[in-house]
Amino acid sequence: MPYPSHTEPIPDPCPQPGVLLARGVCRALADRGLAPLTEVTVPDGLRMDVCALAGDGMIWCVEVKSSRADFLSDRKWEGYRAWCDRLFFAVPEGFPQEILPADAGLMRADQFDAAILREAPEHRLAPARRKALTLRLARLAASRLLQAQQSLC
Repeated sequence: MPYPSHTEPIPDPCPQPGVLLARGVCRALADRGLAPLTEVTVPDGLRMDVCALAGDGMIWCVEVKSSRADFLSDRKWEGYRAWCDRLFFAVPEGFPQEILPADAGLMRADQFDAAILREAPEHRLAPARRKALTLRLARLAASRLLQAQQSLC
């Protein structure tokens, strides 16, 4: 078996904190009956950390923030409201919650689970946008499933 060249990236055995938090968020959302996907890019180029489709067609967005610096370093999440019915922040234990916007939901997360501390207010999407995003989520999920199946063979 050939040795990898020095230019090939070495896989990170320890995922970044945000990835671990997103894993716990996805588990919690699935337990609530939602179908979550991570790293969802919407048509305007924004990429949601977690986007989940509920059984009633509601679309939830969860922005994962692992630290105060992570939250203060970007404000892209403000654009996510246009692509979801409910916007949440998911943060770890000890995160300074007072810096988060009060008009978004709040989850406390770790790599295993998440708990909703504050429900997100509902901002209903327009029907055409809901349909477009639902189709995008379905196609993304199908594509990822196919990719996963092909990697097994």
